[in-house]
Amino acid sequence: MPTAPTADHILTARQALTAADPALVRIVDAVPPFEWRLRTGGFEGLFRMIVEQQVSVAAAASIWRRVVEGLGEVTPEAVLARPVEDLRTLGLSGQKARYGHEIARAHVEGHIDFDHLERLDDAEAIAALTAIKGVGLWTAETFLMFCEGRTDVFPGGDVALQEAMRWADRLDDRPTQKQAYARAEAWRPHRSVAAHLLWSWYGAVKRGEISLEAAA
Repeated sequence: MPTAPTADHILTARQALTAADPALVRIVDAVPPFEWRLRTGGFEGLFRMIVEQQVSVAAAASIWRRVVEGLGEVTPEAVLARPVEDLRTLGLSGQKARYGHEIARAHVEGHIDFDHLERLDDAEAIAALTAIKGVGLWTAETFLMFCEGRTDVFPGGDVALQEAMRWADRLDDRPTQKQAYARAEAWRPHRSVAAHLLWSWYGAVKRGEISLEAAA
């Protein structure tokens, strides 16, 4: 079973990041200690991520509650037992219902083993996840971070992370996905912790807790 990084691990990572990259010093100073919020993993975790995408937090919670109540048990077999139109009655769009079938079928047919995904390294796991129709790179990376507790994954395509990186490096333009991945190489093997720090910093700026002048 996946386990969340401990407080000591996160503290060590924060210290290593500031030692490796001066641009992160003020970010680490501004972001208070945090716990790693590990979500449910496996098939259920990935299916839930798909269900919750592109809707509000409140809507996502409501839809997921209906899915759990409707299925009884969120397993690949339970999803495949319900036609797409049945899944849509639980609040899913047709596309998300079809993606649910794709994810379930990948597990049942042995293309991916959600019960033992930890046996794969990060690159192998991302490749296996993105081979499933409906699972993009950002989804695969954030799944490994939040549902598997992996500590060296970085979603370079995330716009909020890119913007925070722009502020950190005092750039005029936001880095591209390719540039973001390249920049994050300096943060190995703690790239997931760096992502957490940048997200927290970005959120604090957007909420007005840190001024843009101070961040930029």
